[in-house]
Amino acid sequence: MSDDKLTFKEMCAKFDVTPRTLRYYEYIELLQPEREGRSRFYGPRESARMVLILRGRRFGFSLEEIRQWLEIYEEKGTQAQMEALVEMADRQLKELSKQKNQLEASIQELQKLRDDVSADLNS
Repeated sequence: MSDDKLTFKEMCAKFDVTPRTLRYYEYIELLQPEREGRSRFYGPRESARMVLILRGRRFGFSLEEIRQWLEIYEEKGTQAQMEALVEMADRQLKELSKQKNQLEASIQELQKLRDDVSADLNS
């Protein structure tokens, strides 16, 4: 095994994911490790893909969106993938902004309720 390849266990540790998560990412074809018998080995390509997958999840993209976005690179190259990212990011930024506004409204409502109850207790 080459130094630039990770075992299944090393991949889980490096990216702080469970074995179940890693197997699922393989199942839905986000990752395609090399296989030698029952062993799996992850090269630089799979590590780079994992970084992108985890980043995409952190930004709120679905696994299907991430899979399609990674596929664009394989089929059409970097330029098409970057264009797709801009479109995806625009959509997600709108969604996150909407969620932020909803969260701020909930915080204000809960704060008012808390203040009203606190005032009633002190009366």
